[in-house]
Amino acid sequence: MPFDPNSPAFRRDPYPIYAELRAQTPMVFDDALNMWIVSRHADVSALLRDRRLGRSIDHVISRDALGIPTRDPKYATFDRLSDNSMFDKELPDHTRLRGLVHKAFTPRRIENLRGHIQAIADGLLDAVAGRDEIDLLEDFAVPLPVIVIAELLGVPEADRHKLRPWSHDIVAMYELNHTPEQADRAIQAAGEFSDYLRHLARLRLREPQDDLITALATVEEAGDVLTEDELISTCVLLLNAGHEATVNVFGNGLLALFQQPDQLHLLRQNPDGLAATAVEEFMRYDTPLQLFRRWVLEDIAFNGVQLRQGQQVALLFGSANRDPEKFDRPDTLDITRADNAHISFSLGIHYCLGAPLARMELQTSLRTLMRRLPDITLEYAPQFRDSYVIRGLHDLRVRVGAAGVR
Repeated sequence: MPFDPNSPAFRRDPYPIYAELRAQTPMVFDDALNMWIVSRHADVSALLRDRRLGRSIDHVISRDALGIPTRDPKYATFDRLSDNSMFDKELPDHTRLRGLVHKAFTPRRIENLRGHIQAIADGLLDAVAGRDEIDLLEDFAVPLPVIVIAELLGVPEADRHKLRPWSHDIVAMYELNHTPEQADRAIQAAGEFSDYLRHLARLRLREPQDDLITALATVEEAGDVLTEDELISTCVLLLNAGHEATVNVFGNGLLALFQQPDQLHLLRQNPDGLAATAVEEFMRYDTPLQLFRRWVLEDIAFNGVQLRQGQQVALLFGSANRDPEKFDRPDTLDITRADNAHISFSLGIHYCLGAPLARMELQTSLRTLMRRLPDITLEYAPQFRDSYVIRGLHDLRVRVGAAGVR
């Protein structure tokens, strides 16, 4: 198997291996990972929509029956977050939970953030005025979504510094081979974040505010409400998905622009007109979530392959988004690409609820950066973090240029 998520070389650039998989073994069982590897766009898209696969399997068959080890009580705090999150729910529970959350996390609430996101972006660049070098991640891309989600939820400013470390530690558990140390940090972060949100939700029930936690705590549909654990898991999901993915789309995309100067020039000439298609191309070209796992809920035959109940399937988003059967010149960054059916927000019932907010943040960030820092240059080779499933850079330091921050 050329697919080796433990290989540093593969983590730096998995795309040549993806091409080999698509051409030779588009569906193959990986004995080392004990799961099917699926690499073509058509197959990944079809399986994302197939209800015979799911994010969880305990509701269908017991782990004992499958010969899978029972859950370790050590992970109880972390598992409680997952068990109550729509990210890991299947029908009909997913429909109920998503419907309740959608009533609170409304398009109007998101649209009302547009002007404020612009003000945050401008404020972050104002703060680095006069510096010759900045880190586009630490100084700009990282704080922006954290500020947005913190204000949206209603997290007091004095507590916002806690959110990013909690998120970073929790999402490490989604790697294929997380370490025991990462697991310990994730369990601790899950407990601390849950306790914090539980206290805040109870406070909002006593003293309602114009924020999302209040809305989630009071939302109701035909007498149904979110449980406290469901509210907490929803808030954690919004932070983790909204922060990690948004930062990495921005960082990976900017690096690709620097590596393809013709595309950077195009964007500098027309940031308002090209920001929307550029953001979609960033998500396709160097996908922030490279792999998405599903359980096989019942025996099925798919494209001549027999998938057995209890097996896991690894859907390679990064590979699907570079499939030449779906995209013209897939290994070329094209910020003018109009027909861009990437799957970075997933498909089916698990399509990302926060996609409109992520697009708004990314487009605003990109327009603002190109308008106010038109002369930035990259003078070193940034390194990707030592992870595979969640793909992102350590940093992205740039020279500001003689014009400075406009």
